[in-house]
Amino acid sequence: MTAPPPAATAGAPAAVTATYLGTATVLLRIGDLTVLTDPALDPAPADYPGARPLHRTTGPALTAAELPPVDLVLLSHDQHADNLDPTGREVLAGADLVLTTPEAAERLGGRAVGLAPWESRKVTAGTTTVTVTATPARHGPEGTEQVTGPVTGFVVAHEGGTLYVSGDTVRHDALTEIGDRFRIDTAFLHLGDAHFPSTGDRAFSMSATEGAALARTLGARTVIPLHYDSWDHLAEDPARITEAFEGDPGSAGRLRWLRPGAAERL
Repeated sequence: MTAPPPAATAGAPAAVTATYLGTATVLLRIGDLTVLTDPALDPAPADYPGARPLHRTTGPALTAAELPPVDLVLLSHDQHADNLDPTGREVLAGADLVLTTPEAAERLGGRAVGLAPWESRKVTAGTTTVTVTATPARHGPEGTEQVTGPVTGFVVAHEGGTLYVSGDTVRHDALTEIGDRFRIDTAFLHLGDAHFPSTGDRAFSMSATEGAALARTLGARTVIPLHYDSWDHLAEDPARITEAFEGDPGSAGRLRWLRPGAAERL
């Protein structure tokens, strides 16, 4: 694993790096703070039975054993294995704090804290303090919430800028308010246009076209795609995502791809 950058010096904006592990799992280093998003870390191939069975085709770029100690986990939801799997649950147990939906926090217990939409919490590690705000998310078409369960996104404001992690959501009107409330520098968007044979044409994550439109609405300077690989139910590959963004006049040039397993400075 690439060594984390040195701790931020007093008075200077915190250095920020991101390491893409696969699916929606990213290791962020914001100054002294180590953050992990949606830990899905089981090796592949793997199958997860249920009403909508999931099949993982590619394992994570780093194993759980290769991760540094984690200060904060941003967990969009706990009810689906492509966002939290058994190995990911082991990582949660060792994290100092887990921020998630109120429903997931009640199920998980321990260090999990639930945030309702627009609720915020400050998190400090060493000399670094960030403010995390929960944002609206809807994991499918209107009316499917009782099936998919609650989901959250996050805005992470730090001294040097603002990050947005969408969580598993389709594009809907409530997301517009994120751009009204925050100036987003980097948006990590869960894409993939997730579909299941049992649900027909209904999508359960953003398509590339929806992602490009959301990036334009938010005014995000940089967009990093997540949640587009490693699973059978994710339908859009990097070529399709690139095509959609470059074909949208308001989002062309914003897209940035992270190399799996490599710590890249934002």
